[in-house]
Amino acid sequence: MKLDFIKNTKRNAIAYFISQCVATVFPFLRKTLFLWILGSEYLGLNGLFFSILGMLMLSELGFGNAIVCYMYKPVAEDNNELLCAYLHFFKKVYQFVGAFIFISGLCVMPFLKHFIHGHVPADVNLYILYLMFLLKTAIGYFFFAYRGAVFAAHHRGDITTYIGIATGGTEFILSCVVLCLTHNYYHYVLVLIACALLNNISVMVASRKYYPEMVPRGKLPSQDIKRIISDVKAIFMHKIGAVMSNSFDTVVISSFLGLTSVASYGSYGHIRDSVASMAGGLCYSMLGGFGNRIYTESKEENFKLLMKAHRLLMCIILWGGAMLLALYQPFMIIWTKNDPTLIRHFLTPLLMVIWFYEMQSRETLRMFKNAAALWQPDKWKAVVAGIANLVLNLTFINVFPDEYKLDGVLLATLLTDIFIQMPWESYAVFTAFFGKREAIYYWREQTKYLLLAVLFSGATWGGTYAIPLDGLHGFFVKGVVSMAISIGLLLAVFREDAMAVLKKVVFRKKGGA
Repeated sequence: MKLDFIKNTKRNAIAYFISQCVATVFPFLRKTLFLWILGSEYLGLNGLFFSILGMLMLSELGFGNAIVCYMYKPVAEDNNELLCAYLHFFKKVYQFVGAFIFISGLCVMPFLKHFIHGHVPADVNLYILYLMFLLKTAIGYFFFAYRGAVFAAHHRGDITTYIGIATGGTEFILSCVVLCLTHNYYHYVLVLIACALLNNISVMVASRKYYPEMVPRGKLPSQDIKRIISDVKAIFMHKIGAVMSNSFDTVVISSFLGLTSVASYGSYGHIRDSVASMAGGLCYSMLGGFGNRIYTESKEENFKLLMKAHRLLMCIILWGGAMLLALYQPFMIIWTKNDPTLIRHFLTPLLMVIWFYEMQSRETLRMFKNAAALWQPDKWKAVVAGIANLVLNLTFINVFPDEYKLDGVLLATLLTDIFIQMPWESYAVFTAFFGKREAIYYWREQTKYLLLAVLFSGATWGGTYAIPLDGLHGFFVKGVVSMAISIGLLLAVFREDAMAVLKKVVFRKKGGA
């Protein structure tokens, strides 16, 4: 069955946009409340726990990604029996993974204090809190998270997204009420555990409603299991590198600089990730559609679709990066009440914006790579980059002056991404699926977008930097000016795209009338 790419992408994009609005506003408000009520050390504990558990989640190995990508073909061929067998295999794997994560997490507990430089808040038990976070992480694997694969394979991620919005909203309201009424960290984490369980149950109920024929039963052919295991080994290599590049950053900062620096790093990173979610949402919305098109369209048509998606994504990235650079510091000053322990010099947000652009400009290619299950050609990429990143982290944090040690961690990640990850993954896609001609065209476009990014960001930041206003009033004025400059440049450069969209809207209205 050939899925409706445009219709499902629109569904997913709308759902994801709503989700990201919620996921941007709610965590920001909750983190602000958390910071004001409990303080930066508790915020640092949050970041540390998530980083440690992120490393434990490596035991998932990437079975989820592999199985969903293998489900694209039986969906295209209407092979329901094979789909059910994949789901059954996925269920058994996740139950084993959940048990492994929980047991491994218990083994880490005796070493927790070694990951923290300085002291922890006196009114909390580090081990009880960690155990609660561990339980929250394992819940998804023990229960019904595998059911989400049904929607992903059919390019209907909007359904699980709306479930996430509902449970996320519930979690936000309850956690804020608990924080305000009790000022108790333990009660806050109990709310997170309850809502994680609610989300999994909701996904299970929805999958039975929309796809009642999809039940975990049957047995996969041995050749399919061998192929999955082979690809899972490659995905695992990618995951190891991702953890070394991300989670290790936080552990290194905590070990050498303390929990307050973790909170500062996490706060700047939260803003960057919130803006990045706009671009990531577009690719997420198209992933299942590309997975279906790979088996129903030619390589030439797939490349044309890829570059159209990339152009649309770059419009969002150019605008988002320019706005981010212009408003980063003014926003942080207001958000943290100009807390000197959290506010950094200008180099930190500048590196964050460069990281934002570098990561998001690769998003469409990574999305296609996952949809086509191209994990083998660059399986060592993430590991090599992760090792290099860790070595540079430790080097920079020992060599750089105290004021720039945190920036050294950011710089280490940027260097390994730009010189190892980016060229390696590009080589993998254009040798394993497309060809040299497509690679040349792709990199010519990337060079053009890089020059535009410098122009957009420089002009927008320059326009707002000249405004001598501070506080909320100054932030509002700078926001309006940066919006006008960035959108003006966007319309000037991409005027043909804007006119095409405008014509479609006008003609639809006339046709509807």
